Amino acid sequence: MRFVPVGEIVDRPNVIADGAALPSTVLTLSHWPASPTPAALAEDTSARIAFRYLDDVRRWPAAEAVSNDHFDQDGLVTVFALVSPDEARARQAVLEDVAAAGDFAAFAHRDAARVSFALAALADPDRSPLAAGLLEAPYPERCAGLYEELLGKLPELVDHVERQRRLWEEEDAALAAGEAALAAGSVTIDEVSDLDLAVVSISASHQARLATRFSSRHDAACHPAAINNATNALRILTVQGQRYELVYRYESWVKYTSRRPLPRVDLAPLAAQLQDEEQNGARWSFDGVAALVPSLRLADGHESDIPPPRLREMVERYLAMAPPAWDPYATRPG
Repeated sequence: MRFVPVGEIVDRPNVIADGAALPSTVLTLSHWPASPTPAALAEDTSARIAFRYLDDVRRWPAAEAVSNDHFDQDGLVTVFALVSPDEARARQAVLEDVAAAGDFAAFAHRDAARVSFALAALADPDRSPLAAGLLEAPYPERCAGLYEELLGKLPELVDHVERQRRLWEEEDAALAAGEAALAAGSVTIDEVSDLDLAVVSISASHQARLATRFSSRHDAACHPAAINNATNALRILTVQGQRYELVYRYESWVKYTSRRPLPRVDLAPLAAQLQDEEQNGARWSFDGVAALVPSLRLADGHESDIPPPRLREMVERYLAMAPPAWDPYATRPG
């Protein structure tokens, strides 16, 4: 099997890795919501789905092309497993962890996180050593170019990630700082298990540092992987002074198999309730329940007028009462 950009597939029978099926797709290997991936292959990440597929390739429809319309760590590992199965098998444990680090900001082995950070840096026009022409191209061409460039480089990166320190050391230092802050108590986590909620309190002295999600930069006062490795909760409320953010982790967007997360609820009505309590013009917004990692937050990093105990009370009461609004396991999510 070989990688073919989505724009060149046309009617060629294909496997879609970590994405949505095309009209010519004969097999989808994806944890996306409502994905037609066979139940026998279901796993938390698309990468793990691909490795399960490799266990019994002859059971599934044949195709010579594999494609994906977006670039991220899980997608790259999934495509790599299909185009280079022997090389992928030899690195399976690390590659599965790289995919989890990229998608879920959680990992078992530090070098897997570093590979994930390096891949994010390679896709970042502001930090990447790759040719500017590739990274400045329209997204479909940039996506295809990243796959074509990095599929061949992935084994070397996994085997010798220390050689690419310049790509991952800044984010690795931010992760280490987050882990140290948790150990020292300047970042604390209080779990509300029946709401699948973790309340993360961050000292006001913490400044935002480099953090990535998927292949994009999203700086944070405490690296999300430091938090996600320390809690299984999939709803994360961060409190830093009177700056707040409530985020759904990506695990609750996909067809997660390790456990069934509590369904997402629409936080737009909660945003309206919070807005009613603001006195000085700060504006609350919610990305929408269907966003990959949606956030309820104040615009432009403004401080809220709502004291932390009151904010937490409102969040917990709303989460306990609001109806489900997202079901990735349904034929049509939502």
